[in-house]
Amino acid sequence: MTPQERAERSAAAMYATDAASQHLGITIDQIGPGRAVLSMQVQPQHLNGHRICHGGYIFTLADTAFAFACNSYNAVTVAQENQITFLSPGQPDERLTATAEERARPGRSGVYDVTVTGADGRTVALMRGLSRTIKGTLFNEPATV
Repeated sequence: MTPQERAERSAAAMYATDAASQHLGITIDQIGPGRAVLSMQVQPQHLNGHRICHGGYIFTLADTAFAFACNSYNAVTVAQENQITFLSPGQPDERLTATAEERARPGRSGVYDVTVTGADGRTVALMRGLSRTIKGTLFNEPATV
């Protein structure tokens, strides 16, 4: 199995049981080893009292892209720490896109940077996620000799 095929199968297995992402309408636009691009349409229920996208939803989108990127190797990986900086508001009915990219993956730890952009390409938020690989896989994979 190629690394790309492994990433695609990992994403499919994870998304199949990801009720939160499905409920929010988060879609997987691209997936590859250590990389994921996910997006979400800002709906009326995502707006806060200022009529902009609630930061919690922007964080959820970024965190989800991070999760798909760090789980792209068919090894169960969880968040150890995340830090987000909001730079521009998400607007009503706008499609937000989160691009997660692996920066380092020594041993069981990983470092990922996520950029959330608005429909016009502006940066909405920057997130850094630290991951930790734990026991388990997302799907059964034949053993290699």
